[in-house]
Amino acid sequence: MRIAPALVVLVACGSDGAPDGPSSPVGPMPAYEQRTGDAANGRRALIEEGYVGCGVPLSAYRKVFEPAPESLRLAGRTGVNAEMPYNMTAFRTAAGIEVVTPNCLQCHAETIAGKLVIGLGNHTADYTNDVGALAEAVGGLVEGEAERAEWSRWRDRIVAIAPYTITATQGVNSADNLAAVLFAHRDRETLAWSDTPLMELPPDIVVPVDVPPWWHMQKKHAMFYVGAGRGDHARIMMTASTLCVDTVDEARAIDAYFPDVRAYLMSIQPPAWPYAVDAALAATGRGIFEQTCARCHGTYGDLEEYPNLIVAVDEVGTDGTMALGAGQFADRYLEWFNESFFGELAFLSPAPGYVAPPLDGVWATAPYLHNGSVPTLRALLDSSLRATYFTRSFDTDDYDTSAVGWRTTKLATGQSEPPRGVRASSIYDTTVRGYSNAGHTYGDALSAGERDALLEYLKTL
Repeated sequence: MRIAPALVVLVACGSDGAPDGPSSPVGPMPAYEQRTGDAANGRRALIEEGYVGCGVPLSAYRKVFEPAPESLRLAGRTGVNAEMPYNMTAFRTAAGIEVVTPNCLQCHAETIAGKLVIGLGNHTADYTNDVGALAEAVGGLVEGEAERAEWSRWRDRIVAIAPYTITATQGVNSADNLAAVLFAHRDRETLAWSDTPLMELPPDIVVPVDVPPWWHMQKKHAMFYVGAGRGDHARIMMTASTLCVDTVDEARAIDAYFPDVRAYLMSIQPPAWPYAVDAALAATGRGIFEQTCARCHGTYGDLEEYPNLIVAVDEVGTDGTMALGAGQFADRYLEWFNESFFGELAFLSPAPGYVAPPLDGVWATAPYLHNGSVPTLRALLDSSLRATYFTRSFDTDDYDTSAVGWRTTKLATGQSEPPRGVRASSIYDTTVRGYSNAGHTYGDALSAGERDALLEYLKTL
């Protein structure tokens, strides 16, 4: 029995540009009962199981890639996976062919302060290129009819999604557009893949996402920046399988262990600030935080409380493109999800606003805002420091401890007229649709000293 129709609040679209279809109000998000699982088994499943469903034949992969260096391997992996980098998984398909594919850590692990942190969003990935041509080229490395069939299946999916997952700049993620394209190519009843889209595809202008840390889900009642993921979180998390899992029976087999994966995600702790802290200044900053920030972001320490609050776009003032129905949050994709196998236990119901996130480990989660448009906490608290055009460092050792975030270089021009020697796709251009760094100006009213104190406190969370 599907829960979505009974629980989704249906709100008619007004003049704000939000799509017709299932949507939630701004304000507090309700909690939903979750299935329990085993965290240890969830970690194993996350890095060993073939939930993506297809990939490059292992024999072709080995023609290009050597075993990963020890620094990129994960403890506890077995067999071929013991030699794989943390973000790749080898598994055997139903046809008996061993393939290699990216796992969830492709987007949900990153290095900071010299340490790989599982659950930290990948802010260095480059999705500015069309990977369809690369998928085609892999065919030249494949031998044998059975392996070519597996490669062809993987290639067809990559070629289908590639034009719709190209971001304007490096460092942001196209996950929401990716989900929309995969939904459009699948029969909602059977999950069967169709080479021809079964509903209108999203625009090929990708709305950017900065991947949030997994440890936020210990406190959040709903998933995604717009609070869309309601009901059973494990069922939503397993949409990673929509690339190549083509039947409901296959999906149910994956769903059987995804409560374990969720349990593992819920066990991940944020990394502690690894540098010195001025304790007296941080104590002053705590008082400022509780007066200025706690209403939306909650309180921390012995008496923690998180309000699970969605703030309207008009109030927070940040780029509203995602909140007004971009990517998988457009009406037809919401309906597909809610009426499919996934809607049996979960449903998508976005709000016209953004979830004020928990701030545990906030120092590590730069850049900030849902689109990664603000590279440092200092700039988040002082909008006068935000550049219209800039490049930022993708060296994970190049961390600015004073500004709490990534070093940037301000530019005079943007992607339409890049400065000499600067690659257009390396420029964060805040005039591009979806990439605005406006809004969240709550810190502007503070004095410079108050902002310094607040920053020092935020390092301790």
